[in-house]
Order: sequence, then structure tokens, then C-alpha cells
Amino acid sequence: QVQLVESGGGLVPAGGSLRLSCAASGSNFRSNTMGWSRQAPGKERELVALITSGGNTNYADSVKGRFTISRDNAKNTVYLQMNSLKLEDTAVYYCMVVRGTTYWGQGTQVTVSS
Repeated sequence: QVQLVESGGGLVPAGGSLRLSCAASGSNFRSNTMGWSRQAPGKERELVALITSGGNTNYADSVKGRFTISRDNAKNTVYLQMNSLKLEDTAVYYCMVVRGTTYWGQGTQVTVSS
């Protein structure tokens, strides 16, 4: 079965950086699109970034120029480098893999403090 395990979340001051990791298991995902979404308190889940099997990336306007998504197919892992963090980036961040359906991780909390 597919399992996605995120790590790297935490508390960071505004302007700081964090790097999230998501290790996928249960299959090889090199041919699948992977990505990150987030959900802030009281808000709907929103797509943050996607990366295709070919390495093409797509970002939400709110994170363009600050976040970078990457993947290591040999490790079945997707990363999200987050720089210049803002208060409004505070959310639970979820890893995702698109394979017919969308598989989700359990989420990791990112809290940006003033």
C-alpha cells in the first residue's frame, strides 16, 4: 500500500527557511506527479506546488519565487524548500502523489512566528 511520510516541519521566525521532505513507499513513483498542499486553520486545502515525472514544476502564486519543489526518484522522495517564510505560510503541509487517485501524507505542521 502507498505510504507518504512527511518530515521537516516546525516553528520558524518570519523570513526564515524550512525544508520539508516526503518519503513515499509501497511502489515506485518516478512516473507520477508529486506535490505539496497546505491547509491553514479555518481555510480550505490549497495546492502549493507540483512536480511532474519529467521535472516540470508549478507553483501557487502566493509561493512563487520563495518555495522550490524537487524530487529524488532514486529515494522516492519529494522536497519543498521554503524560503522567506511569511506568517500566512502557517499551515499543515501535506505531501501528495497522483496515481489515478491522489494519495496523501498525514501532514506536518509549519508555524511561522512574528
